[in-house]
Amino acid sequence: MHLDSETTIFQKRLTEFPLVTYRAGETVIATGSRTGRLLMLRRGGVAIVKDAVEIARVTEAGAVFGELSALLDQPHSADVRALETSKFHVADAALLLNDPVALLCIAAVLARRLDGANRAFIELKGQIQAGQPSSAINKTVEKIEELLGPGGAVSVDVSYPCDPNA
Repeated sequence: MHLDSETTIFQKRLTEFPLVTYRAGETVIATGSRTGRLLMLRRGGVAIVKDAVEIARVTEAGAVFGELSALLDQPHSADVRALETSKFHVADAALLLNDPVALLCIAAVLARRLDGANRAFIELKGQIQAGQPSSAINKTVEKIEELLGPGGAVSVDVSYPCDPNA
């Protein structure tokens, strides 16, 4: 099966997952917790906060949260806070063990993040070798942080393969 057909199947399955709503300012995921859940943004927006620093904002429907914690069997590494009223489809993280379609969609999201970070890293090396100003280098470093940070895939490719609204 091709990824597009797998994605279509997963998008249809998302509608079967319960929806949960968080109001502006509420913590969706807390650093150090183990929720055992995957949250897929249906609509709204969140901030990713690590060590009291906002490292990213995510508003793209289909963005997935909790996947790294689930795959690596470790606590969440950042806070996810609702910036506005936000709705999420919620699934048990065991879905990744039991549903190859879901796992493939999550793997595609992670692969896009890694590909984007690799491209940004190459750009960063070129900027350093060319002696570009620190302001340009800092922007590229921020791009890498967003891509590799929790909830990444913010700036390079905003077409999510697991978008429930596609």
